[in-house]
Amino acid sequence: MEPITVTADAEEFTCNAYLVVGDETTLVDAGTMPGVEDAVADALADAGVDGLDRVVITHQHRDHVGELGAVVERFDAEVLAYADHPLRDAALGDGDEVVVGDESCEVVYTPGHADDHVSLVGAERLYSGDVVVYNDGAFDDGSFGRTDMAGQSRERLIESLREILDRLPDSTDAMFPGHGDIYRAVDGPETLREVIERATERAERREPKYPDG
Repeated sequence: MEPITVTADAEEFTCNAYLVVGDETTLVDAGTMPGVEDAVADALADAGVDGLDRVVITHQHRDHVGELGAVVERFDAEVLAYADHPLRDAALGDGDEVVVGDESCEVVYTPGHADDHVSLVGAERLYSGDVVVYNDGAFDDGSFGRTDMAGQSRERLIESLREILDRLPDSTDAMFPGHGDIYRAVDGPETLREVIERATERAERREPKYPDG
C-alpha cells in the first residue's frame, strides 16, 4: 500500500509524516501537527487496519518528534530511533533491517543535518528524512538538508549523500522526504539516483544554501 502523508493538511510547520500500512504498519516520523494521532486513526480505519505497530524516527528535531508522545499514547506503538529518547523502545543502527509496511528497508546512518539522522533504503522506496529532498525553498529537483545551524556539518552531510548513493538499489524509484514533495521516477523525467546526484553536486559546491537567511 502506498504511504499516506498524514500531515498533509497541517497548518503549522511540520515534517512529512508517512503512514505505511502492511505486515508491520509503520509511521515514519510523527511531526508537529496537533491531532496527528487522529489523522493516523482515520487513515488506519480507511485501510481497515486496527492499530499502529511502530514509529520509526529519522531524527529528533522537533518538527519530526513534536507529537510523538500523542501518537504513542494513542496507539501504544513501538518507537525505533538511532539516539536515546524517553519513548524509544529499540535502537536503530547502521545496517539494521527494519520492515516499513511490507518492505524491508536498510537503516543507513546519515548525519550532517542531525547527528542522529538515519535514512531507510528499500528496494522500492527511500525514506530520506531531511538529508535529501526533492524540492524546498532553496532548490527544485534535488536539494539537501540545511547545515548552517549549531551541531550540523556540510562535510558529514556530503558523506551521507554519497553513502545513500552507494547503498541505493537500482530498483528504488520513489523518495519520501521529510519536507517538500514526494518524488516518483515514474512521474518524473529522471531516475531517483539522478535526483540524489544533483543534490550531492549542489551540496559539494559548499555555498550557503540560504544566502539571504
